[in-house]
Amino acid sequence: MDVKKQTAFDKLLRSRRFLYARTCVLNLALFALAYYGAFALKSDWFRSTNASTSFEIFKASVVWVLAIKFAVFYVSRQYRNMGYFATMRELRSIVVESSVAFVIATCGFATAYALDWIDYRVLLSVFMIDFMLTIGFRGGWRLARRFYVESVEPKFEPLEHEPAFLIGANNRGAHVANAINSQTDAPYRVVGFLTIHDYKVRLRVGSLPVVAHVDNLIYAAKERNVKTILCIAGSLPGKKFREIYDRCDKNGLNLRILPQVEFVPDTKIPVREVKVDDLLKRESIRLDMERIKRQITGRRVMVTGAGGSIGSEICRQLTRFEPAELILLGRGENRIFFLERELRALGKSTKLTPIIADVSNKERIDGIFDATKPEIVFHAAAHKHVPLMEANVPEAIRNNIYGTKVVADAADRCGAEKFVMVSTDKAVNPTNVMGCSKQMAERYVNALAERSKTKFIVTRFGNVLGSNGSVVPIFTEQIRRGGPITITDFRMTRYFMTIPEAAQLVLEAGAMGKGGEIFVLDMGEPVKIETLARDLIRLSGLPENAIEIREIGLRPGEKLYEELYFETETRIETDQKKIFAANHRQFNLDEIQAQLDELLSMLDGPQEKIRERLTDFVPEYKPTVLPEKK
Repeated sequence: MDVKKQTAFDKLLRSRRFLYARTCVLNLALFALAYYGAFALKSDWFRSTNASTSFEIFKASVVWVLAIKFAVFYVSRQYRNMGYFATMRELRSIVVESSVAFVIATCGFATAYALDWIDYRVLLSVFMIDFMLTIGFRGGWRLARRFYVESVEPKFEPLEHEPAFLIGANNRGAHVANAINSQTDAPYRVVGFLTIHDYKVRLRVGSLPVVAHVDNLIYAAKERNVKTILCIAGSLPGKKFREIYDRCDKNGLNLRILPQVEFVPDTKIPVREVKVDDLLKRESIRLDMERIKRQITGRRVMVTGAGGSIGSEICRQLTRFEPAELILLGRGENRIFFLERELRALGKSTKLTPIIADVSNKERIDGIFDATKPEIVFHAAAHKHVPLMEANVPEAIRNNIYGTKVVADAADRCGAEKFVMVSTDKAVNPTNVMGCSKQMAERYVNALAERSKTKFIVTRFGNVLGSNGSVVPIFTEQIRRGGPITITDFRMTRYFMTIPEAAQLVLEAGAMGKGGEIFVLDMGEPVKIETLARDLIRLSGLPENAIEIREIGLRPGEKLYEELYFETETRIETDQKKIFAANHRQFNLDEIQAQLDELLSMLDGPQEKIRERLTDFVPEYKPTVLPEKK
């Protein structure tokens, strides 16, 4: 055969449409076999004198039965499932689908016979046998396919697989291990589990042994000549993961990360290196999915600052719950363009409405709210870079305070159900203009909550790893250039969270908030910036002393440590153990409105005058460095 024709033929065989068609044909064959078997078992065709009558009924009804089964199969989109990996979830889908087809076929044929549309009866017992055989044939085929992939096919593969331990002796670990071991081209073969529970050691999970507690992984690895340890992302708190990483690093073991997704044998294992957020990650937030779903599904939701790091992740998380409409409001056209394209590629039913607008443009924002009528608003639009806002005080006032007021007022006027504001720990005892502006925005939102039917909620968290302008990308670039890494002060500490954690906090707070609360994520222990820099050097594959770390002194507006609460605020537990509420003091809306009006009237004047007035309005605001007066 010609090479080009062979290539085209191979491409056809691997095309999505061909795979869908192959799955449809195979399942139709299984449907027909099950129905044929039901008649054979019920009528005993090979010995009964009624065999000819039964066969006539079979011929008359088989087309309709297959049509019903295939329609249910197609509507449930099971043609997308290649059936390579037999799991309880797959079996449940087969049972549900077969049950629906059974009910439709039974009721349909009984009705048709009663109305004299057909002159034959298909016994209920035939449909019951067909129901059981359908489940048995389809489930059995998938189980046989899995057995072949995991047990037979590898014997024909000469590929060498590196033995590895997987951390996590539980159902998820067993699923991941089976997926890895079923792939002939995977670089690893899981030979055992490591666990954080002593009682599981020497037990078996599936077909694999639990070889040791994670504290004894070095001894277990040497004993079995294992050089690679696999860990599912987010399965361990950062403190424990850091201990494991340090031990692996010192003993020449490779620690690799697997994503929190389900694998099938035909996909390549996406193993990655350890990242800094793996070392800093806390115990994962367990979202109340049903509570969030009840709030979001089928609703009109707006996200301001949708093109930013936090705003875009909020949008990604929201699409999981399929709101009726997701309004992507941002000022940067390129970011909104690429975010919309990314979200459309997910194939969700949600209507996406991209809007380019500045939150400080009142007329524009009011018009947008009148046109879209959002029911839930997530307000993530803000200027956040501390040194830039120190040098551009009017923009911090205009965007962070006035912009928040404009959007909050529009949500109140249009009768939005909830308004969730994204704030920062820099708003607590602020030492810079950015933090002070966010504190005043918090006060306005909390004061408005006292008068409005809209439920106004504030979320407050620390530094977000990997967000635009955050310290990690800066340090990474400095390492790439060969150093030095510049740190303002070796004593400096910060609270850190990942972008998904920040977005999840916002969604969870929005779902649980009743109005007027400030929600704070349990950030764990603060991390020294110097420690973070050294971790990044090690993760780059370099010895710690390969890159110089240089102290350059505090910049205007910076402080050595951040706080999550004011002294006057009380930390209150919620039903979500990783999220706390801050019981803040009440603020007067008219007073805050007057303060904002005065600040807006000063925007064209000297910046130091605005800064001085901010110290009057927010007594906790203590600038660390004041610029020289001009």
